[in-house]
Amino acid sequence: MMFPKKINHKRKSPKRKDVTRITQKARDEVLRRSECKCERCGRTSAYAFEVAHLKGAAQGGSGSDPSNLALLCGPSVNTGTCHNWADYTKEGKEWRTEKRKELKRYYEQQNR
Repeated sequence: MMFPKKINHKRKSPKRKDVTRITQKARDEVLRRSECKCERCGRTSAYAFEVAHLKGAAQGGSGSDPSNLALLCGPSVNTGTCHNWADYTKEGKEWRTEKRKELKRYYEQQNR
């Protein structure tokens, strides 16, 4: 029995998971910039550190743009950590917006 050849084609646009996935280069830049401290509370040792999107992945926030990423205490679910606070409280969402603006200005100055 002969099977038809599989057609290889390239996608016209990347999948969302490929756009929002945090790249190693961006992760390294966030760790360098934050000096391995939580960017909200300044802790150097916590449960764990997580690189968090400031503009959510569901809203198309890029994982390759370091100005869209912050190092926060984690994990993000029901723990009272900074990542949880940033994701699930009104104040945290406002902080994420302001932090993203601050980081955009920082990287604009770096590129001059």
